[in-house]
Amino acid sequence: MVDLFLDRVLIENNWDQDELNTEREIIGILENRIIMLFFASAECEKCLEFVPVLNDFFKRLKDPAYIEYPKLLALIYISLDQSEEKQEKYLKELHKKVLFLAFEDPYRKELQTMFKVKDVPTIVVLRPDGSVLSPNAVQDICRFGCDCFQNWQESAELVERSFMLNEEFDNLNLRSATDPVRRLKYKTEDDKRKKKCSTGVEMHPRRRKGSQSIIRCHQV
Repeated sequence: MVDLFLDRVLIENNWDQDELNTEREIIGILENRIIMLFFASAECEKCLEFVPVLNDFFKRLKDPAYIEYPKLLALIYISLDQSEEKQEKYLKELHKKVLFLAFEDPYRKELQTMFKVKDVPTIVVLRPDGSVLSPNAVQDICRFGCDCFQNWQESAELVERSFMLNEEFDNLNLRSATDPVRRLKYKTEDDKRKKKCSTGVEMHPRRRKGSQSIIRCHQV
């Protein structure tokens, strides 16, 4: 996963927009982490509607004001905006710990092609080894919130030091009855994509009653 950005410059979405351009910096911020590649555009209404949901999801997993042990997670915004001005406008709405590629970096389009992104918003979730855990986690984040990360983490077999604390083991008993099903979903994601490719038919999950509203995607 780290190799995907080793020869690139990642920028932090803080006031100074600090650049991470050395191998040591890139490895330090991405190694052994689940990576979320967020493809979006300021021109997309659904992308704007999704921002508050994503910010709340991310800060509850990364912001020390909300969690004692920030999770091994990185969020990288891959802008599909038509101008740098629009990219900057959208970045102002995103959490300050988000990383992004500069507008002039052609790698943005290469990543869009690499992960076959045709609609926005799209969040491609990658395991630390670079394999795809979810081709688009937008709907799952809307439905399940932070529970998604627990499932991603177990599917990726990612172990944190904080897991060794007694209170973490106590919390394992508090999972909902749907957790095993959701974890199985991510573990079989590759098989479902293979089946889709072989049959030409896309499989759609059944929508739950009482679930949160669905974020419809905008084709790019």
